[in-house]
Amino acid sequence: MSNPVEALMTWAFGQPFEGLSYAIWTLAKILVIVVPITLCVAFLTLWERKVIGWMQVRIGPNRVGYGWLQPFADVFKLIFKEIVVPTGANKTLFYIAPLLSIGPALAAWAVIPFDPTLVLADVNAGLLYILALTSIGVYGVILAGWASNSKYAFIGCLRSAAQIVSYEIAMGFALVGVLMAAGSLNLRDIVNAQAGGLHQWYFLPLLPLFVVYFISGVAETNRHPFDVAEGESEIVAGFHVEYSGVAFAVFFLAEYANMILIALLASLLFLGGWLSPFPITNELAIFGMKPFADGFFWLAAKVFFVLFFFLWIRASFPRYRYDQIMRLGWKVFIPLTLAFIVFLAVIMQTPWGAAFH
Repeated sequence: MSNPVEALMTWAFGQPFEGLSYAIWTLAKILVIVVPITLCVAFLTLWERKVIGWMQVRIGPNRVGYGWLQPFADVFKLIFKEIVVPTGANKTLFYIAPLLSIGPALAAWAVIPFDPTLVLADVNAGLLYILALTSIGVYGVILAGWASNSKYAFIGCLRSAAQIVSYEIAMGFALVGVLMAAGSLNLRDIVNAQAGGLHQWYFLPLLPLFVVYFISGVAETNRHPFDVAEGESEIVAGFHVEYSGVAFAVFFLAEYANMILIALLASLLFLGGWLSPFPITNELAIFGMKPFADGFFWLAAKVFFVLFFFLWIRASFPRYRYDQIMRLGWKVFIPLTLAFIVFLAVIMQTPWGAAFH
């Protein structure tokens, strides 16, 4: 896309100011991505409480604006609450920890393609960039527990960090299978490799990896039933037990932003991204438009579908014990993904390899 800020600068000042124009245009595109993500996070909290309420025969939020303004009420409440810093805390690290959690969660969206042309940075190693950035989030968890100078927070950060690292290994191995099938680290190329309809999407030939990826995503975001670090009967609120106000809200924002990111990556890597499940809908015209053609509509629908499973799981399953969580990650998922990768490498060298590639 051409830079309209340069044209505006040229019209207003007689010269384009390339560096300044590029910075302003890039900032504008970043805001176009970050602001909707923030709004999606806000309404995801409302949707979660409503869905769980319906499943458990409760009402859910229905007071502030009939429930629709509840996310904004929560935001204002947290903004005006005092940030209490423990006396013995390391104040510098105490404030840096939330930023280390939210920063990578938002920066990862820079390489996410929303349709064949709409992407902030079309990086060839986009998936590697996402893996590298999201792995930094664990440092925010560790710093939050350490800087709080609290035994509860410290134990919570150790448990959360161990869980995140454990399932990140399994998740990385699950993505290796996708890279082998698509032959590219570029997210747009991976989606294009799934063109041709529902039967070409990678969740079918790579079903074990898809299941491992999704469950690992639930565990890595500390979501129920893997939220042992926040088990009220065990350890109060985990690594952020000493945080309040906006500092706590930032951790909350990072968790839900990571949920949306995991759902979006699952849609891009295994569910065909913006591709329609039935290519025939690309030619279906309604009032001169093609609303069901390949595009952002299908990507948003798939993200919505995957996020619903995050909420459904929380409403349905009891919390696991910590030893069960560690055993599932180290003794089940990692050996399973390694075995499937070896199987995939062998089968792709045979005539049956076309089913995967």
